[in-house]
Amino acid sequence: MNDTSPNVQDDASQAESSTQDNTPQASAEAADNGTKPPESLATEVPKAGEASLDAQLTEAKAKAEEYLDGWQRARAEFANYRKRADKERDEAYEVGAVETLRKIIPIIDDFDRAIANVPADKANDEIIKGFTLIHRKLVSMLENTGIKIINPLGEAFNPAYHEAIGKDESSDAPSGHISTVLQKGYLYGDKVLRPALVRVAA
Repeated sequence: MNDTSPNVQDDASQAESSTQDNTPQASAEAADNGTKPPESLATEVPKAGEASLDAQLTEAKAKAEEYLDGWQRARAEFANYRKRADKERDEAYEVGAVETLRKIIPIIDDFDRAIANVPADKANDEIIKGFTLIHRKLVSMLENTGIKIINPLGEAFNPAYHEAIGKDESSDAPSGHISTVLQKGYLYGDKVLRPALVRVAA
């Protein structure tokens, strides 16, 4: 029994030494065979595509921000264009309306003069009543479009709305007030289509 024990111990020591010497080789062989080496020998290797994916993601984010900024700018420009277009359309409509109304005003003046000069004995004539009704309808139509009549008898003279062609030395109106309206004026909103033609008390 005692003769064989040293031999057994020597064999075990040689086997352990052989195992330690062959460990790196075994790990290399395992790597070549596609098997996973032991955890103690494994080393972390960075993935080849990680850097490329990060670069692509950064580029995609930059492009998205660029596209968003361009879209917002285009949207703001379109909103401004619509405002300008709406304003220009409204101004064009107002100019056209003003010019049309100015052409109608002389017709109103003719009606005013004709009705004012109807003899008293003809006031109840059916034809005169018909003309008077047409005059009223025309004036009502103008008022519905925003026209206001300037008939400033007895009011203080205002050069923005009145045009004086003379003074009345003898008048019951206070000095500087309108004593006679020779021709009515017309307003369209804030625009004076025609100032009232008046005489002013001295």
